[in-house]
Amino acid sequence: MRSPRVVKPLIGISCCTKQFGVFGMPNHAASDTYVRATDEVIGAVPVLLPANGPAADIETLLDRLDGIVLTGSRSNVQPTLYDGPPHAEGTPEDPARDGITLPLIRAAVARGVPLLAICRGFQELNVALGGSLHQRLQDLPNRIDHSTPMQPSAGVRQGKAHAIRVTPNGWLHRLAGAAEIEVNSLHNQGIDQLAPGLVVEGVAPDGTIEAVSVTAVGYAVGIQWHPEYDWRTDSLSRAIFEQFGAAVRVYAHAARLGGVSVAAD
Repeated sequence: MRSPRVVKPLIGISCCTKQFGVFGMPNHAASDTYVRATDEVIGAVPVLLPANGPAADIETLLDRLDGIVLTGSRSNVQPTLYDGPPHAEGTPEDPARDGITLPLIRAAVARGVPLLAICRGFQELNVALGGSLHQRLQDLPNRIDHSTPMQPSAGVRQGKAHAIRVTPNGWLHRLAGAAEIEVNSLHNQGIDQLAPGLVVEGVAPDGTIEAVSVTAVGYAVGIQWHPEYDWRTDSLSRAIFEQFGAAVRVYAHAARLGGVSVAAD
């Protein structure tokens, strides 16, 4: 007799719009690092979510997905979405991505669909729930430069850049088992006003918020750094994906039974 087939959970991975090829044709793209982490650490099926703005059918997506990873990107969240001043000339934006990710976040949090928000996704999480952003942290007084080191070496670009003070007894503290951790840093934007319903889980030495969790029912966390770059060598990066994966499996099992209750722990 055959063993019953194990049905893997489905994890949606947010895409950006990018121009590829000789003629710069628009494409929907997500870094292979998120796909590999979903495949190899979480053991789920990655599903790329196109940046198709208002054409996205959010409810249909959430009827089928068991978790969502919001990815990093070179583009910045549009300042009109948080009543901010216009971006400096040349700042990349992706309104089609904003058009799906922000309503997707709000609907996922309302449903309790597990959510892991990374870098730009972390900023989207704050804006979607009513917060605002600093556009260029490096231009603010008494802030360190959090932006990507312009180095050809991936090891330098993605290496540990600064420490984070972890909130005692919070989600990240319980996961890391430490009061301070080291992270990479590849971002310009950062949280200005924290959204209602978010709890600070970690802060950089200059006061920049680097990790949050959502207080609503369900598992939803955000981090400003990139654990998808070093989960093979960094135990905390791997643990972030493993814990998210555990929440995804609990959600998927409960959804099939008709009830869901998952929380960040």
